[in-house]
Amino acid sequence: MTRLSNYLLPTLKDPPADAEAESHKLMVRAGLVRQLGAGIWTWLPAGYRSVKKVERIIREEMDGIGCHEMLMPVLQPAEAWQRTGRYSIDELFKLRDRRDAELVLAMTHEEAVTTHVAREIRSYRDLPLMLYHLQTKERDEPRPRAGVLRTREFTMKDAYSFDRDEEGLDRSYELQAGAYGRIFDRCGLRWYSVESDVGMMGGSGAHEFMAPCAAGENEVALAPGYAANVEVASATAQPVELPPPLDAPREAPTPGLTTVGEVAAALGVPEGALIKAMPVVSDGGELILVLVRGDHRLNEVKLANHLGEGVRQARPEEIEESLGPVGFVGPVGADARILMDEAIGGAGMVTGANRPDAHLIGVEPGRDFGFETCDVRAVEPGDLSPAGDPIEIEAAIEVGNIFKLGTTYSEPLGATYLDPEGVERPIVMGSYGIGPARIIAAAVEQRADDLGICWPPAIAPWLVHICALGKGGDEVAETAEGLYDALTAAGIEALLDDRPGAGTGEKLTDAELVGCPLRITVGKRALADGVIETRARADGREERIPLADAPARVGELLGEIG
Repeated sequence: MTRLSNYLLPTLKDPPADAEAESHKLMVRAGLVRQLGAGIWTWLPAGYRSVKKVERIIREEMDGIGCHEMLMPVLQPAEAWQRTGRYSIDELFKLRDRRDAELVLAMTHEEAVTTHVAREIRSYRDLPLMLYHLQTKERDEPRPRAGVLRTREFTMKDAYSFDRDEEGLDRSYELQAGAYGRIFDRCGLRWYSVESDVGMMGGSGAHEFMAPCAAGENEVALAPGYAANVEVASATAQPVELPPPLDAPREAPTPGLTTVGEVAAALGVPEGALIKAMPVVSDGGELILVLVRGDHRLNEVKLANHLGEGVRQARPEEIEESLGPVGFVGPVGADARILMDEAIGGAGMVTGANRPDAHLIGVEPGRDFGFETCDVRAVEPGDLSPAGDPIEIEAAIEVGNIFKLGTTYSEPLGATYLDPEGVERPIVMGSYGIGPARIIAAAVEQRADDLGICWPPAIAPWLVHICALGKGGDEVAETAEGLYDALTAAGIEALLDDRPGAGTGEKLTDAELVGCPLRITVGKRALADGVIETRARADGREERIPLADAPARVGELLGEIG
């Protein structure tokens, strides 16, 4: 019997002082999790019940598409990571054993699973194949935040597909995407799938599964029929009215004015009429001047993807040595490679003059400076989607991702097969990840109210929270325990609050905070009428049920909630 009188469910009245995300506040207050260190969290018994429910749903859907469960180690030799080029990732934990052998604590398992497949798969007859596991991951996260949303240790389901060719990968990718949709639906999430960046995973394509909520650390560009992470989203920029063109650029004094807002106000032009010039240095050491419209932001992911390498901001001394004073840099006469975002266009624009306290007006790209066109700006609300619809930007939690890896891992790790003609070919791979903790946090974020958590039934720690409003050892306690037994026999998971030292207000408040789908109150007044009282957590519906009918009617109520 799950009695609160001897169960570890340490509820709190107040949230942690450093908590910002609603899920962080409520999961701590409801006694689901506790922090052990920065980005290191313990799941307490109630919280872990929800974790196991999410994992069960994941397993059922993975098994349902023919994906086979295995278990790979977190501690791994560094060699495979060095061969794939991912050993240098800053977030990867690296260590040495007593024999000075290099090891890593895995943040994902592409290297491990590909190594196994390279040793075991020989023929095209062995393919296609899909494998998965639920395993601890370690990530040297520089900025742990938001409770269990961004941590240094977490559990993830990662699956991997192995196919003969790209066509086979497409089929596996669709199978996994369909399973993901069913997982999130069964977990009670509002979600959508968006185009995303492949990032450190590599490959040819990726999608993320996003759960919209205020605490989300990702931004998603949305329009009818269009959804993309802002890291890769593209759109038609809103038009801007430019000043009249000039036959040639003309210098305008702007003493001490270094920001877009200051210059635009002083010259009486909209911010979108300015060209914002941002000097960066590529990983290869090349100084590049990146141009975006004054009212736009640079998207560093797009820039890195365009260049095929990472970049950093140029240091002040590098800027002054090669271009001009910081705050007054522009493309006219600049001795640097120039990348211009495609949203910049027309004559009559304003740029830095590469001289102190001066800007140029009447600048026309192409006439006054050469450039390479690219899409490197961040999409803004009100921009138009490819279909011409206005875009909205919404915060969301990433709860899953899928990647078309291609041969990114199979080639360096030697995962090949012999085709029907006996020709050796690299195996074509996909990778698919889901975070159970993120699913739980997203469900809390999406459904919480002023009283606390409001669980989707499928992943609630318990379906029913029984509050026995008595001091124990009386008719109320006996009835509550009998009701618990009857519900358990009917296959309904229940929690019994039998704490003798807790008052009615404390018990009912904790029940709302913990958020089980249905609360049952057993009290003397109701029992005098032969009934118990129920309250649905989601909408507050209340009903008095004859005690004799309780198991059947509770089952019906839960079915209505589900």
